[in-house]
Amino acid sequence: MVDKLKLEKSMALFEEAQTLVPGGVAGIRRPYNFVPGEYPIFFDNGKGGRIFDVDGNEYIDYLCAYGPIIIGYREEEIDNAVIDQIKNKGICFSLTQAVQNALVKKLRELIPCCDMAALVKTGSDATTIAIRVARGYTGKTKIARCGYHGWHDWCVEVKGGIPQKLYEDIYEFHYNDIDSLEAILKANKDDMAGIIVTPVGHPNGAEVQMPKPGYLEAVRELANQYNCLLIFDEIRSGFRCSLGGAQKLFGITPDLSTIGKAMANGYAIAALVGKEEYMKVLADKVFLSSTFFPNSDGIVAALKTIEILERDKVLDVVAEKGRKFGTEVEKVVANSGVPVNFTGAPWMPYITFKKDDQGLYKKLRVEFYTQLIRRKVFLQPYHHGYICYRHTDEDLAYTVGAIQESLAEVKKML
Repeated sequence: MVDKLKLEKSMALFEEAQTLVPGGVAGIRRPYNFVPGEYPIFFDNGKGGRIFDVDGNEYIDYLCAYGPIIIGYREEEIDNAVIDQIKNKGICFSLTQAVQNALVKKLRELIPCCDMAALVKTGSDATTIAIRVARGYTGKTKIARCGYHGWHDWCVEVKGGIPQKLYEDIYEFHYNDIDSLEAILKANKDDMAGIIVTPVGHPNGAEVQMPKPGYLEAVRELANQYNCLLIFDEIRSGFRCSLGGAQKLFGITPDLSTIGKAMANGYAIAALVGKEEYMKVLADKVFLSSTFFPNSDGIVAALKTIEILERDKVLDVVAEKGRKFGTEVEKVVANSGVPVNFTGAPWMPYITFKKDDQGLYKKLRVEFYTQLIRRKVFLQPYHHGYICYRHTDEDLAYTVGAIQESLAEVKKML
């Protein structure tokens, strides 16, 4: 039996935070998204592939800040590049610094659909601009969507505070189900502005899916057929599946694509990239502006991160680590005697429990993730994980063992 973690400082800080911040902490970081009372709520620091909470507990971290950490925490080369920019040039001005051009030229070199780019701060910024560009270019209104695309009115899952008219022209289809997309396009054939889809399927709280043979090709073909723009939401898959994203890996080129997260190893930057013909509507027809979008700290961090990714073949190493890890976890799952699934290897590992009519899977999930966090492995019950460059072979081997032990505890409930 593994003891419950000591979390007194986390709990005290959370109690105080609830008097200061609605919900105590923001959104998906709230305790109900983990196992309340078992997971820490406040971190203190991180280094490499590990994190430390305010109570001093150390974890192997597979959530990776929900995806931005592709190399590791506190990477000196990247941090020093940003510090140098701050100390010697500054990062926030009324006009743009020249480093913007250097990053966009690098993106154009790597990403198949990128002729031009608009630099922003968050994934939600990028996906929302993509929708605006699609509508501005086509003069049409309706959007077909598949996947999580952020918190803005048109796409957020929780509809509180949002009038229906702000999302009534958005139609959801299912990943790997080309018929569901085609039905939407047929029913709205004269007013389809765009299709936005995550090329790797990662629905909220459900198994990660890779595209079935021919699926992305069929989506591309339907976008052409119905004269609407194809947008790949690569906020998670960009600079993780390959330097050119999933579009490069799978060989399907969209009209527009969003990137972010892993591009700058934790610094705040994202982008909409795409074909010149479509992107140029941002020059005059479609408005985009922000005080902080041109800030150069994220730009410098992205350039240095990409330099390291290329130089050290980081994504090849991450993929190989993920494949080996996935193979071992699949063996553990297959031999566990527990109704559990493992998906997402090599980039987005996720352990989920098979649903049953009695709802037992919910209790099994809570027990598994309770056992896992007590063994100092940080994964999230409702969100897939990630592999980063600094995860060692020893980290991964320990984690496989922790998963095996945790599933053995779960089996006792059956």
